[in-house]
Amino acid sequence: MDRRQFLAVSAATLAGAGLSSAFSPLLAAVPHRKGEKYTMVILGDTHYDTEPASVYHSHYNEPVEWLNRVQRAEFARNGEMWRERCPRLLERASGLITPDTRMVLQMGDLIQGDCGSGDVHRKMLSDVLDAFKAKLGGLPFVTVVGNHDIRGTDAKKVYHEYMPLRMSQELGKSITKTTFSFTVGPDAFLVVDFNDPDDAELERLLRETEGARYTFVVVHGPVFPIDSANCRWFFHGKNTPEDTRARLHFRSEFARRHAIVLCGHTHCTELADWYGDGGRITQMTMNSVWAREELARFAPDASGAAQYGMLRGRLKAMPNGKPIQDETPLFDEYRPGLQRYLHDRSAGSYKLRVSPRAVVVEYYAGDAQECTCCFRLRGGRAR
Repeated sequence: MDRRQFLAVSAATLAGAGLSSAFSPLLAAVPHRKGEKYTMVILGDTHYDTEPASVYHSHYNEPVEWLNRVQRAEFARNGEMWRERCPRLLERASGLITPDTRMVLQMGDLIQGDCGSGDVHRKMLSDVLDAFKAKLGGLPFVTVVGNHDIRGTDAKKVYHEYMPLRMSQELGKSITKTTFSFTVGPDAFLVVDFNDPDDAELERLLRETEGARYTFVVVHGPVFPIDSANCRWFFHGKNTPEDTRARLHFRSEFARRHAIVLCGHTHCTELADWYGDGGRITQMTMNSVWAREELARFAPDASGAAQYGMLRGRLKAMPNGKPIQDETPLFDEYRPGLQRYLHDRSAGSYKLRVSPRAVVVEYYAGDAQECTCCFRLRGGRAR
């Protein structure tokens, strides 16, 4: 299917879906216009929670001692940051909304999870979606599933029941899975569940959106190896023959589409621009976990392809105390194709600007009123 066919199918699908007028500006806004311009506000991981921890975690029941200790520390971290800093961050994000803003995207780990009760987990999801939408002008709010979003007793079951219905309301179209797609004008957005990859569905969505002007892959875990202790916690990153085949296959498919990957998970702001498999993948990792005040300061700790994987090399042990395994060959596989690489630990909010000539992400660290850094993902020369 070429681009003209894709646009025609998109228009016909939207026309037949019975979209309410509330959603028509998002999805049906003259999709045949090649000059389509728009913006989106983006939040990275948010780990929404509150104080006291008993509000959402009174049924928490993790039996593993070291993990219980780590997760209870996360409850304390989240409650403290959502007391004052993260509301400031959310207020800054709301100020990024302009008349051309179509929606808000969130990169997964919307909530902390760990509720110990399916009913409480559902309430946590509902509470945060309602609160965020109210603060962000009632715009359509789309989230991708993160590992925390399905963590805890009955959490995955609840998420898979609740969130497709909620995303259907947000997008004005039927969503039945945690891997799905939508279009904005001539552009395709593929929302991918990296916890439980649905490869057949992703293949179908890639075929269905063939010919899009830009292909955005929205996924919680990155598509490139992570420069951290858990380096294989990326899309099809497990060290098995089956996952390796799937990883290389979808890497090739994304490269062929010159995909722009929007992701989270690592609690950092990171750019990786990779050329290989006959194409290009540009990955922007985003973070809104403002865990400490100093994380409002943008100070990259790695820059340039030669430094990719070096941060991991400085670590001595995994979170559970086990030694760090040597994964040099995995990073060596990607390092030659990296044309740009930058890693920073700060947190904030983001504005995606899409036009025929460029795709740009503006980053606002903490609650900064001025743009901290501009990442040009397509078109021209920039960081």
